[in-house]
This record gives sequence, C-alpha cells and structure tokens, in this order.
Amino acid sequence: MTTLKPGDKAPDFISTDQNGNTVSLADFKGKKLVLYFYPRDNTPTCTNEACNFRDNYTLLKKKGFEVVGVSPDTEKKHQNFIGKFELPFMLLADTEREVLNAYEVWGPKKFMGKISDGVHRTTFVIDENGVIERVFTKVKSKIHSEQILESY
Repeated sequence: MTTLKPGDKAPDFISTDQNGNTVSLADFKGKKLVLYFYPRDNTPTCTNEACNFRDNYTLLKKKGFEVVGVSPDTEKKHQNFIGKFELPFMLLADTEREVLNAYEVWGPKKFMGKISDGVHRTTFVIDENGVIERVFTKVKSKIHSEQILESY
C-alpha cells in the first residue's frame, strides 16, 4: 500500500496511453487530475469503476477534473476496453509497472486466500501544481466518482 499522502509532491511519470502517445504528469499542470489505479480491464469491479467515471465524466470535467486510469494492461487491451464501454478518458498502459511502483500501488495482495503481487485499487487527486490533495484507498467502484466529488 502507498505511503504517499495529501501534501506530498506527486511522483512524476512518463507512460503511454491507449494510442501509444507519450503522457506525463507535466501534461496536466494547471489542471486537477484524478489518477486512478486499477488491476485489469474487463473485470467486473474494474468495469464498474470505469463506467462510473464515464457516467459522471461531464460533472467531473465541470468541476475541473481530468481523469486518467492506469493499469498494467497493454495499449491494445485498453483500446478494446475504451471501445467496448465508450470511455471518454485515457488509460495508461503501464506494462513495466513504472507508474504503479512510483505511486506505491503494486505489491502483495490477498485474493481468495492466495497472496500474489498485484495492483492495489487506489486513486490520487493531484492539484494544478502537482501536489497530492486526496488519496482514496477504500474505493467503492460503483460510486467512486461520487466519493471524489463529495470530498470537494
């Protein structure tokens, strides 16, 4: 689990989106960023979370938020996921887990009694200057955008 907390400078990152475009934290300077980490495309809980962001995307944008999802899936898997569920935001293909490790969301997890490494579902809200404002570790996938909006 992450040790990053509100007030910390958000770790810089360079990654690629679903289309192979290079994306960095600096691209969001001057904007509020919802950077959410999730385990895998097309799984029930991850789909609920992504669709909740999709359904509330207009409201999030009105409140000044950009939304970016991050998982270790490939660009191709992200393209399919975005197309299937009509997601209006970018997904970063962190196949080498560099962003996941920078934000300390990759590590041992227990699932069905088995421990293995994976993504800890976590969301960071980063302010216009690259400082972490909120960290959500108890994500409720079906209402996650509401969790974020209620905290502002």
